[in-house]
Amino acid sequence: MESEKLKKLPLKQDVETKKVLKKLASAHRALAELKGIVSSIPNSTILINTLGLQEAKDSSAIENIITTHDDIFKAELNLDGFKSLNAKEVQNYISALKKGFGLIKKNKILTNNDII
Repeated sequence: MESEKLKKLPLKQDVETKKVLKKLASAHRALAELKGIVSSIPNSTILINTLGLQEAKDSSAIENIITTHDDIFKAELNLDGFKSLNAKEVQNYISALKKGFGLIKKNKILTNNDII
């Protein structure tokens, strides 16, 4: 099977099709609803931390770094040190997500220098 080469950005074709633009309204409504729900949570960082943990775990699995939620929670609490190198790697990923989120919240932008 031949692998397709990725096209260089920006794409020369118009990606703002009718189908995409129609989905935009429902996506906007869903985000507004989520924003309203989050504002009703006394400590919204709980939601962000949970989503970040799941995202870090799933993204790390793509790189064949497999761990359990249990190991990640133990690593976050630093119970008995890091027993699993995979959990430590996912913890580093979570820390990077939190750092990036904090920078975006503070500066309203994430720059290449922040990423580096």
